[in-house]
Amino acid sequence: MDDGAPMIFPEGFFWGCSTSAHQIEGGLVNDWSEWEKSDARLAGLRDRKLDPQDFISGRAANSFVDANADIACMASLNLNAYRFSVDWSRIEPAEGRFDEGALDYYLDFAKKLRARRIEPFVTLWHWPVPLWLRDKGGWESLQAPVFFERFAKKAAGRLKGEVNFWITLNEPLVYGTMGFLKGEWPPQKRSWLAYRRVENNLVAAHRRAYDAIKALGAESRVGIAKHNICFEAFRDRLINRLLAACADWWWNRRFLDRLGGKQDFIGLNYYFHNKVDWGFGKPHAYERYSDMKWGLHPEGAYHLLKGLERYRLPIYVTENGLADRGDQHRSWYIAEILKNVHRAIAEGVPVKGYFHWSLIDNFEWAHGFDPRFGLFEVDYSTFERKPRPSAAFYADICKNNRIG
Repeated sequence: MDDGAPMIFPEGFFWGCSTSAHQIEGGLVNDWSEWEKSDARLAGLRDRKLDPQDFISGRAANSFVDANADIACMASLNLNAYRFSVDWSRIEPAEGRFDEGALDYYLDFAKKLRARRIEPFVTLWHWPVPLWLRDKGGWESLQAPVFFERFAKKAAGRLKGEVNFWITLNEPLVYGTMGFLKGEWPPQKRSWLAYRRVENNLVAAHRRAYDAIKALGAESRVGIAKHNICFEAFRDRLINRLLAACADWWWNRRFLDRLGGKQDFIGLNYYFHNKVDWGFGKPHAYERYSDMKWGLHPEGAYHLLKGLERYRLPIYVTENGLADRGDQHRSWYIAEILKNVHRAIAEGVPVKGYFHWSLIDNFEWAHGFDPRFGLFEVDYSTFERKPRPSAAFYADICKNNRIG
């Protein structure tokens, strides 16, 4: 695949980074921020001899106060695209009451990106929900898709002149699994029926939001960011091939299939490889690991992109990255991932962009502030952004539209 010659990407390829509001903005009040400070959550952290303050998002990376600091980081990376989320609780803090100031803030941010020739990719929902919706049952409520449609219409209506690309939902199956099957995230339920209600409502929410956004302007492109896992049969045994195929359908394809024709593109979030050996999640050796002990398997990006080819839609790698505080593996991983993306493109897969996770260090949900995913290191006492060596590596790729 790599003969030493430069790998040139198609003209107009989007080079970007991704973030989410709750992880970087700070000052948010939603179901996640309340859960972070709940007595049960704090007691559990103390029992593990962990500092609870490291697991409360608080001011996060202070991005809402100083968005210009993030834009300066983007400019230094030569990005031509940036994926960020708007926060539902900030925009609609009370049911049916929209904060015009918050909408103006996000509109102004999109304008600032455009002024620097950075294409905004906006995610409408990246997991937290407003407290008023939580109190109505959250995503289990049959009303949730209707509420989300109203929110999507309001947000897209305000930003439509500056935003062409919309991601309705981020990783819906991850959210459902962690919050309603495993019970590790809010609302910490363990119920198959609750999980199915949530999944069904998320499908309905996307479809409603898709129609609402398209009604505002046919030029808008609408999709989701889908977390897919590369399932690989160990030793090519029949039982492992069958298990891998079933897992691929259940986790990678089923949700996308349920969206029908209401997708203009597919966003791929790739982090995990699972070598199937008479079961799932068994330990296997990898060449390198992230700080979170996630095995790094760049070839998985190629296989997942080839799998998405069946949908005959443009594909964007909307997230890919690793926790790497010492920046030991990030440049290698970016290069190897992009070699596999380039391989897929060379074989006809319509990949139109790559978004590295993440632009800056951020609050990593239940893992708190310890994992460091950023191309830019954040000093959480001063909020200073400092480029890691991998930032210059990625900036060179973005500038020249090639590897090597």
